[in-house]
Amino acid sequence: MDFGAILDKWEKQYSGNEFFDKDAVLFGEKNIIGKRRYRLLRKKPEASIDLHGLTREEALIGLNTFFEDSLSKGFEKVLIIHGKGNHSDEGVLGDLTRRFIEKCSFAGESGYNPAREGGKGATWVILKERKLPFPVNDSAPAEVVGG
Repeated sequence: MDFGAILDKWEKQYSGNEFFDKDAVLFGEKNIIGKRRYRLLRKKPEASIDLHGLTREEALIGLNTFFEDSLSKGFEKVLIIHGKGNHSDEGVLGDLTRRFIEKCSFAGESGYNPAREGGKGATWVILKERKLPFPVNDSAPAEVVGG
């Protein structure tokens, strides 16, 4: 089969979708992942944390607690207000926030608000769906959070 035939087959199969999500197609989930993402990108954050005035250590502790609480409450999208760094040399809390998100096992996609809503001074995060690696029962270790 040549590339043209493959492309024709693909276009017939996936035409009519409002949007395309390569992950949903690859995993055969009939665009479930794409629909969740589409909805969450437009959703307002359900909780927020303001890191202004905190030290790096205080901010890190606050982020850990905030993410664990948000996950336990079933939140899907949260907002971290860290400031733009106008009053510091490097925007320390913004960098700390980005590094935290990159390493957090249940932090998914993230981005900045529009300029009228704080722009690069606040970062929204879509939380990954919680999937436990085993059924919940009395023998499950209590320290497992976020997979």
